[in-house]
Amino acid sequence: MPRYAALIVAAGHGARFGSARPKVYADLAGRPVLARAMAPFLTDTAITTVQAVIRAADSGDYAAVAKACGHPAKLRPPVIGGATRARSVRLGLQALASLPDGPPDVVLIHDGARPQVTAEVIGRVVSALDDATLHGAVPALPITDTIKRAVGAGGGGQDAAASRIGATVPRDGLWRAQTPQGFRFAALVEAYDRLDTQEAGGHEATDDAAVAEAAGLAVRLVAGEPDNIKITVADDLIRVRQSLAAGGDSRIGQGLDVHRFGPAVEGGTRIWLCGVALPHDRPLIGHSDADAGLHALTDAVLGAIGAGDIGQHFPPTDGRWRGASSDQFLAYAAGLVRQGGGTIINLDVTLVCESPRIAPHRVVMADRIAAIAGVAASRVSVKATTTEGLGFAGRGEGVLAQAVAMIRWPI
Repeated sequence: MPRYAALIVAAGHGARFGSARPKVYADLAGRPVLARAMAPFLTDTAITTVQAVIRAADSGDYAAVAKACGHPAKLRPPVIGGATRARSVRLGLQALASLPDGPPDVVLIHDGARPQVTAEVIGRVVSALDDATLHGAVPALPITDTIKRAVGAGGGGQDAAASRIGATVPRDGLWRAQTPQGFRFAALVEAYDRLDTQEAGGHEATDDAAVAEAAGLAVRLVAGEPDNIKITVADDLIRVRQSLAAGGDSRIGQGLDVHRFGPAVEGGTRIWLCGVALPHDRPLIGHSDADAGLHALTDAVLGAIGAGDIGQHFPPTDGRWRGASSDQFLAYAAGLVRQGGGTIINLDVTLVCESPRIAPHRVVMADRIAAIAGVAASRVSVKATTTEGLGFAGRGEGVLAQAVAMIRWPI
């Protein structure tokens, strides 16, 4: 049986990402990008060794990632990379060549900034190399957009405004290469040894297939996946978070809150329910503004993402929240959902009281909740009922709110 190893390249800083911290350690739905990139190789039973190449300055961050990933028998100590990607790959290959039980037969080289690689893509690369006539296999997607070659000040960079069109490039036969790129180990090492690794076809080698091509190796394309993108700029991370959220778990949280009425106020007062001020003869009593509807919704959202309850985040013993407007509580919970890469699917709240009448205000309440949570009003439902004179609500002693939140959460 052939022996397979994975080489994870994470030795760059990623200057275009625009962060002081390397992009591979950016948080992606509760896990670093690099941890997600490594995970499918660590769990793949065909792969016996996983070797990461990192920057020396990132040793501490990588240690935390490695510990969280587990699989200590499979994960080798990291190799410190070089000044270029090609140099980092060569150093990684050297480490694999020195394994105690000998070098692997096949190496899969993967970008540490591609966190959505799947077992299916890995399997297609491995299966292609069952063909003994091939030296390598690369996942790729056909280019479907019309391709323009730019000239002018921005022709070689990202600034489209500083460029003009020089030519339309025929897209027939053009593909976008992804990783992991799989190669027979000995053939790839020889290709790197024979080539000035800074150059491939007159340009810097941006992937290993370029090195293999320059050495005349036979490399096949296999089907890639659209979600297997490489995070290069900050917007890419946002796209991946949205992709994870769209394909994640559906979670449900529920919340319940009760506030009692205080003594009647001469001339009347107002109470807050679902972010809307309503006239009433008695105030609702609470540490904040006593908005039972928003409190219940906040607990429902927090419960759906396993983040405790409103009292943990806004304790009533903290004077900062005395009389506070409850819209900030729900906004905070919704913000936690977004930070975690999740999406609020819908919010549903039922108010139980004899007074005030809720029906005339339901649409305004739903709009207000939607604005606070940052969702469309069509995803919010506000209902009201009474208890037919039964219990504290039926006796007009207070208001009860019960809420449900559905969240799509990254896996």
